[in-house]
Amino acid sequence: MFDFIGKKRYFFSLSTLIIVCGIVFAIVQGVPWGIDFTGGTIMTVGFDQTVEKDAVENILAEIGHPEAQIQGAETDENPNAFIIRSKELGRAEEEALDEALKEIGMTGDLEFDSVSDPIAKEKARGAAIAVVVATIGILLYISWAFRKLPKPFRYGTCAVIALAHDVLIALAVFSILGNALDLEINLMFITGLLTVIGYSVNDTIVVFDRIRENLGKAGRQGFETVVNNSLIETLSRSLNTSLTTLLVLVAVYLFVGEAIESFMLVLIVGVISGTYSSIFIASQALVVWETGSVRRFFKRTA
Repeated sequence: MFDFIGKKRYFFSLSTLIIVCGIVFAIVQGVPWGIDFTGGTIMTVGFDQTVEKDAVENILAEIGHPEAQIQGAETDENPNAFIIRSKELGRAEEEALDEALKEIGMTGDLEFDSVSDPIAKEKARGAAIAVVVATIGILLYISWAFRKLPKPFRYGTCAVIALAHDVLIALAVFSILGNALDLEINLMFITGLLTVIGYSVNDTIVVFDRIRENLGKAGRQGFETVVNNSLIETLSRSLNTSLTTLLVLVAVYLFVGEAIESFMLVLIVGVISGTYSSIFIASQALVVWETGSVRRFFKRTA
């Protein structure tokens, strides 16, 4: 029988390593915020001939926006297309850009999708409130659902710790891969994050519910043994559910396109992280709390 509980330090260390790497990349490269949260202009440009990315960059630099990010957006209908993200453009800049791009073969009229700075801040505030409200609701619900156990608030708190872990892992992955995959944290990312929170807590509740059942018939077994047995009993269910979900998500990510790229990637990361956290973080944190391992650790190092 595999001793999950005895390996908890390795599980905590792995998560900490990923999160720390994400923080380092965020400091060095910057967090890849989208215009939903920073404000700016986004536009899709199509050409009737092959146009190099450098040519589009030069045009944007000429109108005073060298910071603009340009990403290929090839489709079957238009293989020569780009998505351009920049700081908010003024009316004169929009007209100058439209004329310059038409000179090198842009098809149709240039359509601008702009988000002003106040609106971006309002969206960021709303996203943060949504995550906090969802977290508080989960904490209260799990504490109520396990109210017949001693100290039910600990179950809710450990579930929230697992959720925080999943959010940090998702942010870390986007910070690490942001430049390489042209990822950005936008409203689709937040939507995916809220979906991940629901998925993750469902998996955690399944494990906690089995712990509750086994505690009722534990006899002389210690709490660590009960939790370890519960993890083994629910492991195949968690892995099978996650694997089937991942197969669908990966297929959609590969074949649907860039419109929901951030949403699908955060779901993929979240399903993996959520499965990991329900087994290796939430339950392990519960054991550490119930057995007083944290106090013993600090006493030994004092």
